[in-house]
Amino acid sequence: MMDRAALQVILLGMFLMSATSDPVKKKKNVDIYSFYINSTVTSRYATTVITSRVANTLNESQEIQFEVKIPKNAFISKFRMTIEGKTYDGVVKEKEAAQQQYNQAVSRGQSAGLVKSVGRTLEDFKTSVTVSAFSKVTFELTYEELLKRRLGKYELLINAQPMQPVADFKIDVHIQEKPGISFLEVKGDLSTGDLANAIKTTRADKDFQVWVTFYPTQDQQTKCKSCGENGLNGDLLITYDVERQNPKGEIMVSKGYFVHYFAPSDVPRISKNVVFIIDRSGSMSGRKIKQTRLALLKILSDLDEDDHFGLITFDSEVSLWKRELLRATEANLENAKSFVKEIRDRGATDINAAVLAGVDMINRHPREGTASILILLTDGDPTTGETNIEKIMSNVKKAIGNKFPLYCLGFGYDVNFDFLTKMSLENSGVARRIYEDSDADLQLQGFYEEVAVPLLTDIQLKYPGGTNLTKTSFSLYFNGSEIVVSGQITDNSVESFTTEVIAVSKGSNVTYQDTIMTKDPSDVPPENENFMQRLWAYLTVKQLLDRQVLLKGQEKEDEKKEALKLSLKYQFVTTLTSMVVTKPQEGEVEVANKPKEGKGGDGYTADVDSDDDDSAFASFSVINHHPAQRAFLLHSVPMDYPAAMDYSDAMDYSDAMDYSVMIHHPLPTYGSPTIHTTTPPAVQVHSNRFLLPVVGQSKPLCFDVPLPHKLRLLQDSASEFSMNGESLSENHGFHQIAIHYKTNHHLIISTKSISYHNGQDKVEILWGQELTQHNTDGVSLVVLENEMNVTMGNIGVVIISHKKDGVKFLWPAIWEHPKDVNLTGVLGKSDISYVKTEGSQTPTLKMKDKEVKTYLETVSDYRFHSTPVQECWLVPFQAVMEAEISDFTVTQL
Repeated sequence: MMDRAALQVILLGMFLMSATSDPVKKKKNVDIYSFYINSTVTSRYATTVITSRVANTLNESQEIQFEVKIPKNAFISKFRMTIEGKTYDGVVKEKEAAQQQYNQAVSRGQSAGLVKSVGRTLEDFKTSVTVSAFSKVTFELTYEELLKRRLGKYELLINAQPMQPVADFKIDVHIQEKPGISFLEVKGDLSTGDLANAIKTTRADKDFQVWVTFYPTQDQQTKCKSCGENGLNGDLLITYDVERQNPKGEIMVSKGYFVHYFAPSDVPRISKNVVFIIDRSGSMSGRKIKQTRLALLKILSDLDEDDHFGLITFDSEVSLWKRELLRATEANLENAKSFVKEIRDRGATDINAAVLAGVDMINRHPREGTASILILLTDGDPTTGETNIEKIMSNVKKAIGNKFPLYCLGFGYDVNFDFLTKMSLENSGVARRIYEDSDADLQLQGFYEEVAVPLLTDIQLKYPGGTNLTKTSFSLYFNGSEIVVSGQITDNSVESFTTEVIAVSKGSNVTYQDTIMTKDPSDVPPENENFMQRLWAYLTVKQLLDRQVLLKGQEKEDEKKEALKLSLKYQFVTTLTSMVVTKPQEGEVEVANKPKEGKGGDGYTADVDSDDDDSAFASFSVINHHPAQRAFLLHSVPMDYPAAMDYSDAMDYSDAMDYSVMIHHPLPTYGSPTIHTTTPPAVQVHSNRFLLPVVGQSKPLCFDVPLPHKLRLLQDSASEFSMNGESLSENHGFHQIAIHYKTNHHLIISTKSISYHNGQDKVEILWGQELTQHNTDGVSLVVLENEMNVTMGNIGVVIISHKKDGVKFLWPAIWEHPKDVNLTGVLGKSDISYVKTEGSQTPTLKMKDKEVKTYLETVSDYRFHSTPVQECWLVPFQAVMEAEISDFTVTQL
């Protein structure tokens, strides 16, 4: 496996250096002497350029890294490096062609780049380059996005984290809106404390233009709430809205393209019929079900009295609070709140029956002149009843019949978000991820607020003389949102352009018609005159890619080709393209890909596999065998989880960890505070990494167990339940897991097959076959395509089948057990706690009155199909288990 230690660039407003593992030396040897972020917003379309200038102050060559966080909805459209007077520009190519160029470079021992996804709203772009002694490098990254209106405002999010105070640090934002800016507010971490004095807002041209500048001094860069000796670390969030004096909307025409923003607010609200379908299965236990109850209680309080509502909870059974929709009277709401307070987690997940029950409830109680909405909240896959996803979607689509939208909220990372997305889109809705965090209830409330006030239904927008239009049909328009349509004008010689909007307001048809003169002088400055064409391309590509999940056959291929064509023409890094940066004289190649809300990650990641449309990252990796030999690969990949990366194809040191973090931190040891530490080698390390959630802490612990091994994974002596696993030296995870219950139940699970003995009968099952269920004598076995759910007595576990690098492996997880059961084994530890010690230069945790040196890791969680990546504190096995690994080994499975 190639050495990834030498060359990595990190784009997040942050520079690191891999020449040394000493963080103090890094800052002394690298001088970020200039850091500019310039964002221009023209009619909601934002183009942001990040320019960083860095000097190598060493008397020898070294790697300098560049990292910036960019919004997930943005497309990277330009990347440039200038080194010793030479400029190297990125060129966007079809992913397959870029991958071939990348592979050729790598086969010659050259290197690749890295981009990944972080948090809920940002993606991480990373790259690095070798800089000669006392030389300089300039990095320049450009990304573009169309700001989306939610709850009556637009948000422009800018992140900055240079990792050192910068002498010349500037953020310049210029917003130009033709109707005028009604309000503007600057928020975020970078607007607090002393930094607030560094922000200046200037309005001009009757509020058509606003400038926001942020020029903090080096001293100010160390004194804000989230700052320190490493300088700025946070976001600048600019929220604003525009004047809306014309209910027909805002129309702009420029160079043969037009954009129409439609957001009327002078129409009466429509009373709604809303049914909440709430998953109460066992996986919703703990904080998730508690936060769901809190959110529902708040949402019920916000219902208007002329709204009608219903509540459905489901596990393996579907329960209706009331069979019919009830008006949101004070008495009914109080009754409903009492019901919500008693929702408890239990059982399996029958999504099909629950959603169909919700559809039936609305269909049985039609109300003229109202808007109906279904909202599904679930955290997992269908595991009982109808479990075939295609059949469920077919059933739901047929039942709804395009009469009202279905909104799907996926709670956490163990949910099939692709399934929810497709089912929502097929029924005129959207899917939204609810992140497992302390504010999950606020996320649920926030989504409801977006759909709480419907104003129009069945909206159709028509543009005579327009062609190549973006989406023109919408089922609902909600207060605080905005409908955006863009297209081309067929005849540039026409002097006027007409728009027509037909919709339904409280059961009556309404029409909005407007005509503008196309020859009016443009309000767009010359430097931004192409923004409307790029806005049209951005919106078209976004919608074409979104539709891919719904299409099949030739239609899907045709739209994919059109999206690829536009991505290449406008140099957008999308899920179909990669950006290639080549150094002609040195033969270096760099490629970057954009991530997609899919599975396991949302950003640009270290390993690139452009043939895998289901991969979850975009990557810009750099591997260095010699300073003059490097390949850089930046591409975009499907993503499902906001902070999920998977590097395991690229490095075997640790399953899917952020290698740039790993190689710069010492391995933890256990004992007194004066412990010697070692830097992990940049070589393959054969170990399984386990995650251990800790109550009251946002970050779990993690620990390694060297391979190969046979481990006692879980045991409950009282119920005579045990689970053991065997790992091989060359593979991730486990190749075989054995579960025993009482004296006569024995289950052997391998990567190929499953064998169950109950003392008399023997059942053989193969992975990949149709849903298989087996129930007998307190034992329940449910085998899905890549998952097996096992319940023996009162303990339930799930075994996930993964495949990586063509090799299959298993990973176990506990999903159900009584609170009073005393579990032991590697997975049975539940009473662990820690406190992070402040003030220490090396991260230290206090555990059981002992200080343990640690460092923050980023690892894949194989307990879920999507292998989400999360941060954890890596500590030694002995510190967690208070025993040696040998105490958990077994001789036989």
